[in-house]
Amino acid sequence: MLFNRSLKLQTKIMLLTFAVVAAALLITNILISQNIEFDAQKGTARKAASVAHLIVKSPLVIEGLAQDKNIDAMQTYANESGVAAEVEYIVILDMQGIRKSHPNFEKIGQQFVGGDEEDALAGKEYVSVAKGTLGDALRAFVPVFTPEGKQVGVVVVGVLMDNIKILEKETQKALFLAIIIGMMIGIIGAYLLSKNVKNILFGLEPEAIANRLEERNAMLQSVYEGILAVDSQGVITLVNAETIRILGLTGIDDSPVGKSITNYVPNTNLLEVIESGVAQVDQEQDFHGSPVIANCLPMIVNGKVVGAISTFRDKTEVKDLAEQLTGVQDYVDALRARAHEFMNQLHVILGLVKLKSYSQLANYINKITSEHEEEISFVTKRIREPLLAGFILSKLSLSRENNVIMHLAEETYVPKPWNNEVIHEMVTIIGNLVENAFDAVNNSPYKEIELHMYYDKGILSIHVSDTGEGILPEVSSTLFKKGISSKEGNRGFGLHLVQCSLERLGGTIDFESRPGEGTIFMVNIPYEIKKENE
Repeated sequence: MLFNRSLKLQTKIMLLTFAVVAAALLITNILISQNIEFDAQKGTARKAASVAHLIVKSPLVIEGLAQDKNIDAMQTYANESGVAAEVEYIVILDMQGIRKSHPNFEKIGQQFVGGDEEDALAGKEYVSVAKGTLGDALRAFVPVFTPEGKQVGVVVVGVLMDNIKILEKETQKALFLAIIIGMMIGIIGAYLLSKNVKNILFGLEPEAIANRLEERNAMLQSVYEGILAVDSQGVITLVNAETIRILGLTGIDDSPVGKSITNYVPNTNLLEVIESGVAQVDQEQDFHGSPVIANCLPMIVNGKVVGAISTFRDKTEVKDLAEQLTGVQDYVDALRARAHEFMNQLHVILGLVKLKSYSQLANYINKITSEHEEEISFVTKRIREPLLAGFILSKLSLSRENNVIMHLAEETYVPKPWNNEVIHEMVTIIGNLVENAFDAVNNSPYKEIELHMYYDKGILSIHVSDTGEGILPEVSSTLFKKGISSKEGNRGFGLHLVQCSLERLGGTIDFESRPGEGTIFMVNIPYEIKKENE
């Protein structure tokens, strides 16, 4: 076997990961090493040719070769350029191959050595390797032309092969260092990966996972709801104790596992769920004579429906429970956002208590209390109508729950209305505009909504802006029609309701939108305020 069974899972993963990383790095090293020499020469050749191209464009060089003058100036220019470009030499030749510049002043006026300059004197540009007075070198030849197109000489830029070899060795050293660093990173990565896998498995070994699986199965059997699973063919693969109990009430004592679901639930929705891949919830079913309320959900593995699972309870029991809970749901919906926020805060408090960080605990409680009071104070000072203020506070809580930044503008001011019916219409208007803004920023990288309300001379203006995906031009003209929406499902009523409320109030609405940048809705409502003595 590749690994000893006595090795822990974390150790096996770490060793295997390191082995893969090491093998990949070694293979990479071999492949790159084979190309270092070629790449070094190719890069040096490009550099030498680039330097030569700069030299041949110099008016000093062109004029000096064309008129056979400026020898000293060309010598100085070539030497300084060679130093600046970090090449071994720059030699300027006339059309007879006579040097007009050379790092060694004594070589000036002598015939060029190497025998590879003939093609350059014939107007060709190339790179060659030959032995010159300074030794073997890689040399770039570029002809010099006057503005009229007449060739007057050649510029040769050379880099000694010994220096290229040094560059290759330095590159190999850097590569070797990179391999060593890669190995170290591989070791660290293998350790972190193995530790992460261990953490994902809650620190359990495979044997422990098997034990836990048995424990979870025991828990499944203890669930009060009936649970029944089928494969893609509708054959029952799993039932729990509650399912057996309900079947027992109908006189069936044998196990249904391995049999078709239609034998027990002729009108089952599980087969439809398998075919459509869409869940069906709170459906009444006849479970072999016992009425039940069932939820049927598809089981999807790697994007493919492999079966379905149903959880259900006796309909009579559900009815009794529903009668006990009548009226609770509305209260739950009202408090859900705030309760979720408070629960997160309680988790933090519990963690600080367990850590005995009492100083941080006191600071945290003071902070959240202060923030809560500041938010309430901020809203109620600007919105004098309690119903509307409470509604805005709930939207602020909902924005935090949805990880959306929502601002109430600093200059917001809404006095109490003379007619309270206006507030109910405003709740409809603001609620739908803010809900649309939440939908708009849902897929945006930066989710921000701003609500701005201000009263001036009998008009209340409401601006709701978002950083969402914007409104498509083809949708703009029909945006306020009933049932028109760019979203899936039973949507397209929100802005229609806004339009209806504005018609009742005699208000107006307009919007500006840039696809990909965001949208702002602007509402103006006639607003008669209540006098303080009324």
